[in-house]
Amino acid sequence: MDRLVNTVRPYAWGSTTAIPELLGVAPTGEPQAELWMGAHPGAPSRVDRGTGAVALSEVIAADPEGELGAAAVGRFGPRLPFLLKVLASASPLSLQVHPDPTQAGEGFAAEEERGVPVDAPHRNYKDTNHKPELICALTPFDGMCGFRDPDETAGLLAALEVDSLKPYVDILHAHPESHALREVLTAVLTADPEAMTETVHQAALAAERLSALDGPHAPAYAAYASLARHFPGDPGVIASMLLNFVRLQPGEALYLGAGVPHAYLDGMGVEIMANSDNVLRCGLTPKHVDVPELLRVVRFESAAPAVLRPEADASGEELYATPIDEFRLSRYVLAQGAEPLALSAATPQVLLCVSGAVTLRGGAEGDTDGELRLARGESAFVRAGERIALTGEGTVFRATLVA
Repeated sequence: MDRLVNTVRPYAWGSTTAIPELLGVAPTGEPQAELWMGAHPGAPSRVDRGTGAVALSEVIAADPEGELGAAAVGRFGPRLPFLLKVLASASPLSLQVHPDPTQAGEGFAAEEERGVPVDAPHRNYKDTNHKPELICALTPFDGMCGFRDPDETAGLLAALEVDSLKPYVDILHAHPESHALREVLTAVLTADPEAMTETVHQAALAAERLSALDGPHAPAYAAYASLARHFPGDPGVIASMLLNFVRLQPGEALYLGAGVPHAYLDGMGVEIMANSDNVLRCGLTPKHVDVPELLRVVRFESAAPAVLRPEADASGEELYATPIDEFRLSRYVLAQGAEPLALSAATPQVLLCVSGAVTLRGGAEGDTDGELRLARGESAFVRAGERIALTGEGTVFRATLVA
């Protein structure tokens, strides 16, 4: 097992205080958005095995089967197939969607054939992989996730009493669900920019007014008004009104599969995702929005957000069940004096302590050279097949993959 030295990504939407508080360090005054744990080439964690600090990606590349296990290498190749993060947002992230594996492969091949540089700002596909993800709240966490029922959205938009939104209301009432959602999203993203700026302004004023009323959509209206303050005139503000507003409480999670539009708005959480950089943006960003490709990827179907709560087994492991194999996220809430928990697995693991302090013990019993203490905000990599025991008092997230 190895203590991880991790990189903090300073994206503009990040909180200036949340991650420093987790790590027990002084804020720098700059936004600190994401703490990355894993072997992603953009910012791999570092470990020290007695010869100095080295990137975890290099350690894995030197012995893929030893670090990941033969079964994982056979299924996912010689790389860690997931990335674990702590995400801390103080302002909204872009409204976005991720492709499924077939769409990612086709999109990547098409851009390669056209000779689009992989680092070009208008490039959509950086790799051939899909990017399912799971976010688990550490604090109250607000987001948008999936399309709301079109009739309900029509009522929400009608209540704003903005003339330029009335055609969308009519479409949402008159068409089958998939056609209605596609037609409205297309119209919003291709609207005249000057006209859309005025629509967003008027809608934001109305949303601010309605957010003060005690109605079922008051929290959503408040979120839309906030989006407009952060992104004045952005069509993504209106596109977001098609989506479910969701507020997670600590310990609750959302799974986001392919084709589901979503945006994170505010809060802190543990996020795990497949190791991919494929993102199609719908708005709330100055970055490239490829409307035709976006429409190819989005799944135009409504569904209430499926908020996940962990399911505990007899060992005390609390699992957030998801339908994919690239990652598996669970947590342990340890009480002082409890029996050690065995965490051996045939797959690699990343362990993150988010409260209290815990000790990992490996090797023979009583061998203190095989101990690693994790304080709040610290993490460790455990190679495949390594037998360890977990003790202490605190909360630990365990990231691995399906065996």
